[in-house]
Amino acid sequence: MSSPSDVESSPRPLPVPIVPGGKDAEPEEEKVCAVCGDRANGYHFHVMTCEGCKGFFRRSINKGVRFTCPFSRSCPITKAKRRQCQACRLQKCLDVGMRKDMIMAEEALRLRRALRGQRRREQPGEVTAEVTAEVTVEVTAEQQELIAMLMAAHQRTFDPSFSQFTHYWPAVRLYVPSSQPQSPTQPGVPTEWPLSPRVACPDEDVLPDVFSMLPHFADLSTFMIRQVINFAKEIPVFRGLPIKDQISLLKGSSLEISQIQFNTVFNTESKTWDCGPHCYTIKDAMLVGFEQHYLEAMLKFHISLKKLQLHEVEYVLVEAMLLFSPDHAGITQRDIVDQFQEKMALTLKSYMDQQHPMPEGRFVYAKLLLLLTELQTLKVDSLRQMLHIGDLSSMTPLLSEIIS
Repeated sequence: MSSPSDVESSPRPLPVPIVPGGKDAEPEEEKVCAVCGDRANGYHFHVMTCEGCKGFFRRSINKGVRFTCPFSRSCPITKAKRRQCQACRLQKCLDVGMRKDMIMAEEALRLRRALRGQRRREQPGEVTAEVTAEVTVEVTAEQQELIAMLMAAHQRTFDPSFSQFTHYWPAVRLYVPSSQPQSPTQPGVPTEWPLSPRVACPDEDVLPDVFSMLPHFADLSTFMIRQVINFAKEIPVFRGLPIKDQISLLKGSSLEISQIQFNTVFNTESKTWDCGPHCYTIKDAMLVGFEQHYLEAMLKFHISLKKLQLHEVEYVLVEAMLLFSPDHAGITQRDIVDQFQEKMALTLKSYMDQQHPMPEGRFVYAKLLLLLTELQTLKVDSLRQMLHIGDLSSMTPLLSEIIS
């Protein structure tokens, strides 16, 4: 059986055919580590392994270390030689099926161990409801440096007031004319008129006219994408990737990151996006040509994400996680991208556990991950609709490149 401290081990017990003293009893079969061949003590991360390989795999993934084999990546991994090449040992762990998604974060391990120690010290029948209050979650120094770097990149590139959103096509919204009589001082006011983007968000019914908001939408989307590109260029790991990988990451994530940034200016009461002097509703997206079922899902997503009350740091970490996704097509340095994303995910989890105390914050991280999965579905639907709205020649070159 796995040791009591092995919190990631599968609860599945090892088969132990014991019939003490029975003449038909067979000797217990010795379990072998699938990685190094040493004696195994249980299932760890989905694979039968020894205690040494279990700890090595967990430490390697949690620290995000990138090992390099000095030879031809074919070093033998045995009990005697398993420490000679960490790169081949880690690859062997992955090859036999050890799963990274089953690893608990370090702060979760500390919490679990503290709870177990507390229970052992307590007398039977004592209340343990307040144990979690005694366990503190800390963001490591390395994680603090990562947060500081990403926040600096964000603050240098994101314009929350949209003061730099200039040289755009004016927003043209068409509205049903008011039923009130015109003022004598305003003769000749037309039955339909363009609304200045500085006017407060209207609540009149929008005429089902041509896509009068399309040029403005294209300019706004291009403005947001440029900010994402500038943000990515401020990250050293991104700059160190091949140009082809940089392009693939940006093409795969720019629309998702833009939605995360838009959520920072979303108003849940008025259900509007307050972008400095500009104000947008889903009616504007209808004028662009988006279908109602997509817009309703997008609005629900923004409401749900805003309810999590994320801090600015958490928004930025989410944006960086979306950028460094190894699932984007055309990535050649997939290991580097994957490891950096895992490092940011662990940092986000540590920060959220520290900033969102129990019990209210127990499921904030899990809810966020579900919303990010939903965001990927929204991106696919958005791309499908954008490709069928008008002609790509009416879009800006950058936007055309992103959605092509």
